[in-house]
Parts: sequence; structure tokens; C-alpha cells
Amino acid sequence: MPNIYLCYPEGKHKALTMSYDDGRRADERLVGIFNRHGIKGTFHINSGLIGMNDRLTEAEHAPLYDGHEVSAHTLTHPTIARSPKEQVVHQVMEDRKNLERIVGYTVRGMSYPNGSFNRQIKEVLPHLGIEYSRAVQTTQGFGLPDDWLEWKGTCHHKDNLLKHAETFVALHKKQYLYLMYVWGHSYEFDLDNNWELIEEFCAFTGGRDDIWYATNIQIVDYVKAYEQLKFSAATDFVYNPTALSIWLSVGEDILRIPGGSTVRLV
Repeated sequence: MPNIYLCYPEGKHKALTMSYDDGRRADERLVGIFNRHGIKGTFHINSGLIGMNDRLTEAEHAPLYDGHEVSAHTLTHPTIARSPKEQVVHQVMEDRKNLERIVGYTVRGMSYPNGSFNRQIKEVLPHLGIEYSRAVQTTQGFGLPDDWLEWKGTCHHKDNLLKHAETFVALHKKQYLYLMYVWGHSYEFDLDNNWELIEEFCAFTGGRDDIWYATNIQIVDYVKAYEQLKFSAATDFVYNPTALSIWLSVGEDILRIPGGSTVRLV
């Protein structure tokens, strides 16, 4: 019986995703850089602060973030681990409602404002329609998270970004599944006067045939769909009950398992 492994779409074994908070005006420049290099980002927005200071207006969100993901960041960015649970529920649900009205799709992800969360918050988020939430802690590694509600990125963009990029691009062992996850705030490039950092990173990592460029929720959906595959006891065929196609490595072959289909593996 050959070894069976999960692959990313098209049989790829590396993925890159970006995560940026607050919906500030600098996102316009950042999205432009991402788009030029085929890189996908998730943008976590405080809908109760839209249009304030240097934040984008409501009308600007849908066209700017088209092709990327708009995700929750709570309504007004409180330190929610210090808040009563009723306020946490209000902050998350009102943010979701506002963002869903603005972008026209279901908002199912989040990043923790001020990096603030606790066990109780993690337990309540699934009941509020949140399937993942990014923390500010990082791993310096390239693995998938053990806990989607405490999703730790590879690095903040200030933390040896180009060195991590070189390591990631060089990864070649196809028995592993790699993910590089970068987070930050776009306005930091203005404050640090270093837009060339993200330009160089995107030029170096973008446009590669062996990397899947995905938003946060695309990665969550794909992995969760894989987990719903129904393998036969002998692992000689598999049924995919989801709507997504899933790719598997079966011995030396890469197989696509279309949604709603049963595929023979050997």
C-alpha cells in the first residue's frame, strides 16, 4: 500500500499567506504590491472605526480587498481578555455583521485585537461563527497550526522576514507540508520607511509554481475539507463529501479528489 499524503491544490506542498490588521490607508499600497506578485492576504478590520483617522472608508473596502479576505478584528479594538463575555460577543458579532454587509460574504475569521485572548474567548468564538483567529505570537517555523483559534504565524514582517523567505523557498522535502504565514500592520512600513522590505519579499516569494498563494480562510477551508474525506478501510478508495477538490499524493502520483466524488487510489 503506497503512502497517502495531503497536498495543497495542484499537488503543491508549500503555501504562503499574509495577515494584516486595522484597515489603514497604507493597505492600498500593500494590496497593490500583493496583486503585482500574485500573493493573497487577509485583512482584519475594526468596522466600528472605519473612516476614522487614516482608516479606509466603507465604500473603499470591497473593491480594494477583492481577491483577498476581509476578516474580523472586533468592532472597536478593545483588549478583550479584560472584557466581560457579553462585550466580547457584542464586539465580534457586530463586527461580523458590519463587514458582511460591506463585502457581501460570510466573515468567519478573526485576529485578536492587541493580541488579547484567553481560554474562555477561544471557547465562545465557534458559537459566534468564527473558525480561526490569529494570535501575535510566532513560531519561526513553517507548519500548520494545532489550534485554528490560536493560529501563530511564522513571523512578523519585522522579524527576519527575508531570511525566513529564503529558508521557505529552499524547502524541498515533499513528504512535509509547509506554510509560511506573515503578519503585521501596513502602516508600519510608513513608520519605518521600509516599503522596500515587503516589495523585495513579494518579488522573491511571488510567482512560484511550487507555492499555493492563499488567504487565511482558504487554508482553513481546504484543511477542514481534507479532514472530512472518507477513506475505505483498505485505503484503496476515498469519498469526498465536500464541495472542494482535494489533492492527495499517493505513492508517486498526485490525484485530485473532486467534491462529491469517489476516487480509486490503487
